[in-house]
Amino acid sequence: MSKIRILPEHLANQIAAGEVIERPASAVKELLENSLDAGADRIEVDVEGGGTRLIRVSDNGEGMDEDDVLLCLERHGTSKLSEANQLSGITTLGFRGEAIPSIAAVSRLTITSRPRGSDLGTTVACVFGTIRTVRECGAPVGTSIEVADLFGNTPARRKFLRTARTELAHIDDMIRSCALARPDIALILRVDGRETLRLGNDASREQRLAQLLNYHDGFITVETVRPAPDHISVRGLLLPPEIAAPVAGRLRLLVNGRVIRDRLLTHAVGEGLRSFLLKGRYPSGLIAVDLPPETVDVNVHPAKSEVRFRDSRTIHHLVSESIRQSMLAHQQRLRQAVFHGNREERAPAGDGPAPLPLRGEPMSTTPGSTAIATAPPSLPRSAAALQSREPAPILQRSSTDRIPESDTEPISSVAQIRLDDLVVIGCYRDLYIFCRNRDRLVVIDQHAAHERLLFEELRRQYATGRLASQQLLFPTTVELTPQQVQLVEDNLARLEEMGFGLRDFGATTWLVTAVPAVAGTMQPQQVFFDILACFGDDRFTADNRIDQILATMACKAAVKAGDHLHDREIASLLQRMAAADLFSHCPHGRPVVKLFSETELKKWFSRG
Repeated sequence: MSKIRILPEHLANQIAAGEVIERPASAVKELLENSLDAGADRIEVDVEGGGTRLIRVSDNGEGMDEDDVLLCLERHGTSKLSEANQLSGITTLGFRGEAIPSIAAVSRLTITSRPRGSDLGTTVACVFGTIRTVRECGAPVGTSIEVADLFGNTPARRKFLRTARTELAHIDDMIRSCALARPDIALILRVDGRETLRLGNDASREQRLAQLLNYHDGFITVETVRPAPDHISVRGLLLPPEIAAPVAGRLRLLVNGRVIRDRLLTHAVGEGLRSFLLKGRYPSGLIAVDLPPETVDVNVHPAKSEVRFRDSRTIHHLVSESIRQSMLAHQQRLRQAVFHGNREERAPAGDGPAPLPLRGEPMSTTPGSTAIATAPPSLPRSAAALQSREPAPILQRSSTDRIPESDTEPISSVAQIRLDDLVVIGCYRDLYIFCRNRDRLVVIDQHAAHERLLFEELRRQYATGRLASQQLLFPTTVELTPQQVQLVEDNLARLEEMGFGLRDFGATTWLVTAVPAVAGTMQPQQVFFDILACFGDDRFTADNRIDQILATMACKAAVKAGDHLHDREIASLLQRMAAADLFSHCPHGRPVVKLFSETELKKWFSRG
């Protein structure tokens, strides 16, 4: 007797339904996509019991006649494909012809539809895959589909659903994603009879995202268009990194208007924001990629929630570079807000003579330099720093000036340092520099600011060949474990590019003859072991590892919390920030600058 047999139709339909309809949100997604393909500009969704008791999706699309209503219940019945060659250029959201029959196989389904130009509509009732009634009825133009008792005949699948609250959260998330994909569509969501979401069809994508996220302070705009022959565009709206989500999944991805989940695009966005996001924070916002349909396969997942790109490397690079360029533009806007108030931006303060380095930095940043700053830096002579309508002198601190050491004196007596429109008004705990510009209070983290400046300088040096190095007068010996010896031998060339001088001294002993110049007066052994640990960290790719090492070096060399900066050092730090391409976040993602508007301050103190 044969062991292989054909499954009964009802069982095959249930298996197919399990591939397409994973949970109530999957059914909502499929029905929403059908409504959008039908040309609807208003869609209403009603949900009861977390989606298992009832899902109703009603639209004002083109509707269906009786024949089409019956045909849409047949597996692989679709109006969107007729020939095999159309699979290589899908432009509709739904095309498989599986959604409605899959939903019908595991629910009590009712379809009511009326096409334009018809006086009557058609209603069909289907119970767990079996058509029970077909009749004419009065109905508005469009289609309404009710899904009741979802998974009622598959208790095993129903048992694996989460709580009603969790399932509702998935449905809400799906509807919000569709709302972002099509801001020209009016959407209404009612849960257990209560309206929880109402979106009009007259908002821009940015306005809709602001409404859905309840965030109205401005997004980082991403926009790159690659013309023929590629015809690829990357557009998006991202929340500033300092308020990014502490949980993953807050990034919405669209490919040719289709809501998807894609690791490649998610990774590309993360790469674009590398060194701007704090550890444990994730990108938030929307990224939309549009490209020719024939260059992307949307048929790789039963639920059409994943795609495959023909040239994934190009897409990854384009998305990450688009976001990097957007972050550069964000720096320009932030520079305008910090250093120039609301006026038109002047030439950067760095156009004059370069400011001298802060304590511990090498006087020269050319590769191979052995000089270390030993003299206190002098005042910056930038014209922008000295020319103002009401110049405030930058005073030298005398030996009788007292440095506050107690919390009872939080603000130091720093002289007012003026850099264009930015005026220093004090320091708090030798960490936060308080400034004012024309209309805002500006707070700067001195360690994070200096760390970013050092990091960018180290990156430039590394990109040009090797970092500036300081020869040690007396070489230092270090004892290594066998694993560390292997790390040194495997990465000796890169360690030398980092500015280290190393020589094998026999067995597991090595001599450190030079260290990166930026290390300054730090212990050579500690610097070496910290950098070596980064080479042994498997969490990083090759490129990420270099950035992590440079960030570690910058962090250890930067001025620390509690390091008292003299007036001339504060002026130098601000001047370098004003001239830097990137300054808003330290390489570990901590924000450097926080701005408080007069309105925010008045609101805080209840002053109207």
